[in-house]
Amino acid sequence: MRSQILTGLASAIALLAAPIAGHAAEGTRVQVTGEIIDTWCYYSGVMGSPDAVVGSAHHTCALWCSAGGIPVGLLAEDGTVYMVLKVGDDAEAAGGDTILNLAAHTVEADGMLYQRDGLNYLVVSEVVSDMDITNVNHDDYGNVPSFSIPDPNK
Repeated sequence: MRSQILTGLASAIALLAAPIAGHAAEGTRVQVTGEIIDTWCYYSGVMGSPDAVVGSAHHTCALWCSAGGIPVGLLAEDGTVYMVLKVGDDAEAAGGDTILNLAAHTVEADGMLYQRDGLNYLVVSEVVSDMDITNVNHDDYGNVPSFSIPDPNK
């Protein structure tokens, strides 16, 4: 399964780099500050509201999803989400150990931004700064949000 997802990510990277109808995909160099997020939980709502799937309350889940091959994103301070296709020289795209070390961390990333079909893709050249987990929300949700544990009576 993970190899299929990584193959899909590699294909997405190739699509962005390949000429499109005679025009090369153009990227823009950007520096973005934000939290490395688990895109599945963030977009699906399976774990609750957007504030429940960031920071320390969601760290463990973010690790599991990344290790399982779920693409990670970078949630910028302005609310923009960037799909992270690659970090540095990580040959495993966005699902390798580099991302496991950064899950739920706030980082400043330098890289190339590609936009296509309303989506933002980020190829990170360098993590300029890693501020660790800055969004501490265990007071609100605990280590695991209670609403993410199935009710055995249902």
